[in-house]
Amino acid sequence: MKILHEIIGVETGAAISFDDVTDQVQAILHKSGVKDGIVTVFSQHTSCTVFIQEDSEDVTYRNIPLILQDTINVLEKIIPTCQHEGQYLHPGPVHTERARTLRDEKSEWMLNTDGHLRSVILGRSETIPVVNGEMTLGEFGRIYFSDMDQTRARSRTVRVQILGQ
Repeated sequence: MKILHEIIGVETGAAISFDDVTDQVQAILHKSGVKDGIVTVFSQHTSCTVFIQEDSEDVTYRNIPLILQDTINVLEKIIPTCQHEGQYLHPGPVHTERARTLRDEKSEWMLNTDGHLRSVILGRSETIPVVNGEMTLGEFGRIYFSDMDQTRARSRTVRVQILGQ
């Protein structure tokens, strides 16, 4: 059995972002030579998510695929964007003080509880069966990495692990 681990780097902005990583994952799979097995795509970031959705083939004026804008709209109704301190219990005074003193974080960076909660709902990984060297995503399936943290631009890591033969 082969096991391969690779990283895809993603640069995000200070808004919810969606990056289609399907082609990069497919290239890693082809490079691995695995014909039958599984591919796991994982985000180690607690305010980010990995999920499978179709390509809606049309976008908003901000270039967000319509199905993904619908996802944002629904999430906003159940987990409103964090606008001010105290809107959510997290981060709380202890976390806030430690973040400032130990990690030199800015106060406004801590208004990201909505991103953490949204990532829990959508999940931080997907596992896709590989059959005859191809991911079984269906006709329209795409793998998206989404940064739900709206407080600042960041460099993010998407981990891809392939197991099979």
